[in-house]
Amino acid sequence: MPLVSAKEILEKAKNEHYAVGAFNINNMEILQGIINACRKYSSPAIIGASEGAIRYAGFKYIVSMVKLAADESGLPIALHLDHGKNIDTIAQCIGGGFTSIMIDGSHLNFEENIKVTKQVVDLARPKGLSVEGELGRLSGIEDLVDVEERDATLTDPDSAVEFVERTGVDFLAVAIGTSHGAYKFKGDPKLDIKRLKEIKEKVNIPLVLHGASSVPEWVLKRATTYGAVLKGAKGVPEDAIKEAIDNGICKINIDTDLRLALLGAVREVLSENPEEFDPRKYLGAGRDAIEKVVSEKIALFGSAGKA
Repeated sequence: MPLVSAKEILEKAKNEHYAVGAFNINNMEILQGIINACRKYSSPAIIGASEGAIRYAGFKYIVSMVKLAADESGLPIALHLDHGKNIDTIAQCIGGGFTSIMIDGSHLNFEENIKVTKQVVDLARPKGLSVEGELGRLSGIEDLVDVEERDATLTDPDSAVEFVERTGVDFLAVAIGTSHGAYKFKGDPKLDIKRLKEIKEKVNIPLVLHGASSVPEWVLKRATTYGAVLKGAKGVPEDAIKEAIDNGICKINIDTDLRLALLGAVREVLSENPEEFDPRKYLGAGRDAIEKVVSEKIALFGSAGKA
């Protein structure tokens, strides 16, 4: 089927109380692994491409691959620009086949964030694209040394109401204590679920959780067994993810777990078979690892059978 709007996917998730994975891609094998899992479990998916991924793989390659995946799978799939900041890239995505845009103004002050987000909404809405905004900055809660710093970094519920009303975004990424990368927490993992509940009560659109990779033990062990240096890597616990879904999170971004799974698989093949130079062997193993990770996320998020 043709690519669909992420809003269409997430409104259903919001109404039926589950979440959909937004899985970032950088090459064909990552995309194939994602789609294989989604087909197996009849799950919708949001395929994310960052500005860096577009530079690496090429804009037309990204769009063509994801369109083909949607057509062949018959699944509801959205192609989403992740963390868009460059207005030229955003405009290219709006006019070039993407069906969803994230404008990341989280590094700006409140008024500037509203201004640039509203600008993107005005560009995207006539084309039928959905828009995600972000309010607050990702940071592990234990990294915030005092209440003032914490409140300035995490999403304020009342500000979220004003932000949504003035920008018209279709869904909102909130900061409740997660962070990007494989090193999300120095101490015990903790999310501000109370803050999330307050936002959900005040804002009637789907909510998004970034920095939500869980760094599964089997993924981490495989990568480190075969030489990866990932000391201290720690993700968001699965029970915390479930609690976030129960309290309004409908879209969960996953990138780090995919990268680590691919890394571990490739390292294992090349370590066990140092004479191997056929990319189909080591990238094929990486694709299988991606499929396993995504299958686990589908089960965790509750999106199986929702396509």
